[in-house]
Amino acid sequence: MRPLFALTLAGAALLSLSGCADLGYYWQSASGHIGIMRAAKPVPEWLADPAVSAQLKAKLELTQRIRRFAVTELGLPDNPSYKSYADLHRAAAVWNVVAAPPYSLTLKSWCFPVAGCVGYRGYYDEAAAKAEAEAQKKLDMEVAVYPVPAYSTLGWMNWAGGDPLLSTFIGYPEGELARIVFHELAHQVLYVAGDTVFNESYATAVERIGGAMWLQREAGEAARREYSQFDAQRQDFRALALNTRRALTQVYESPQAKAKDWAAVEVMKQAAMADFRARYAKLREGWPGPRQGAYDGWVARANNAAFGAQGAYDDLVPSFEKLFEREGHDWPRFYTEVRRISRLPTEEERRSALQAATGILQTHSDHNDKNGDHGA
Repeated sequence: MRPLFALTLAGAALLSLSGCADLGYYWQSASGHIGIMRAAKPVPEWLADPAVSAQLKAKLELTQRIRRFAVTELGLPDNPSYKSYADLHRAAAVWNVVAAPPYSLTLKSWCFPVAGCVGYRGYYDEAAAKAEAEAQKKLDMEVAVYPVPAYSTLGWMNWAGGDPLLSTFIGYPEGELARIVFHELAHQVLYVAGDTVFNESYATAVERIGGAMWLQREAGEAARREYSQFDAQRQDFRALALNTRRALTQVYESPQAKAKDWAAVEVMKQAAMADFRARYAKLREGWPGPRQGAYDGWVARANNAAFGAQGAYDDLVPSFEKLFEREGHDWPRFYTEVRRISRLPTEEERRSALQAATGILQTHSDHNDKNGDHGA
């Protein structure tokens, strides 16, 4: 699973301090992002520094080729973002917290200025994220906390140097590195406040299509082979997770759930989870190479929150990929059509427009917690 990329708008957070009760959270958001910006230096400065390793310099040079490809071949913005680099001296840019009720894949929403309501809450300090997770557990929520290697400020900080490349993902294999840059730049093309699934599925479609183009046109055979092997595992796992989300949704929408017979629902839920883990173990046996266990930790901790977060990245991707195909593999036409759909006023209208444009039935569940009556 690709991590859920956090959105933390430092400027908006600072402006809202006087009117928001959660001052501590906004302060950590603003100061955390400012710390990243202060650590960033232009890529040419890193390349000119004799103390910088040859390995890091090679990666930085690669990112600049990827950055140019994003502009010339994918129609993504040409601005200061990803032309600087910051060494954070930690494992993640932020840590995300997601939460869902015991008998629903519907993610709890947190609302922010500009970004609207989103199904996650990001922290620059891992201990703070874990403290938030414990608070959510006391509310009878299932919780997941995971590291996030990158996030987008949607272009709002380009005046200050833009979003930098980070030590948290610079070491990724070539294909993955290209995908993460394309994903984050895609968010600068458009963003719908309050619609996490639309935003992340769109950006994931851009990264997947763009990543395939990069590997085909620019990468060497070794990079293509490395990417192909892991991507096959990723597609296997996504298919398994999708089937499990569907199974859990059936459980949570069953007659027993409607009757609030939670003991029966729990039995069915545990059966679905046991089936998921058994099928994963069988899949894993057939995966070769050093990344065989890449999903072990995720599977061990899997719960409603984890499945709900993953769905935000996967649910609408086939529709956006089909839309790109319908628009003749033409990036400007694709972005124009996505913008048109994004301007529709409701989630339901956006889903209906995607379905009308692509013929793909939208069967995903709502990822924003609107009523809370899910057996909590």
